Amino acid sequence: MKFTGICLVTQNVPGLARFYQQILGVDAEGDETHVEMKTERAGLTIFSTQGMESMAPGCMQGAGHGGFVIGFEVDDVDAEYERLKLLAVEIVKLPETYPWGSRSVWFREPDGNIVDFFTGLRSD
Repeated sequence: MKFTGICLVTQNVPGLARFYQQILGVDAEGDETHVEMKTERAGLTIFSTQGMESMAPGCMQGAGHGGFVIGFEVDDVDAEYERLKLLAVEIVKLPETYPWGSRSVWFREPDGNIVDFFTGLRSD
C-alpha cells in the first residue's frame, strides 16, 4: 500500500487553493470545483462540497471541518515560521523542539484545520 495524498473538502476551493499555493510554494491546477497540487512526496487535492455531493449524494452529511492536522516536512522550521508571520497566518503553536527528535510550528488554515510544519533533528 502506498499513501499518495489527501483531499480537503471545502466550500471555497479557490480560496483554500490560494492559501496552500502560498504556504507550500506549489502550483494549483484545476477549477472552481477541483484543484490538484503536487508536493515532493504526496499530492494535495481540494474538492468542493458540492462536487462531492454530485458524485455521491448524502456523502457529506455529518462531515466536519477543522478536525485534523496535516503535516509537511520542511528544511528549517524557524525560517518557515518567520515566512508565515509575514503572510499573516494564524500561528497556533510557536516553534518547539520535542524529545522524539523533531521541531515544529503549527498554524491554522482557512477551513480551521491545523497545519504542522516540522523538521526532523539530527542527533550528533
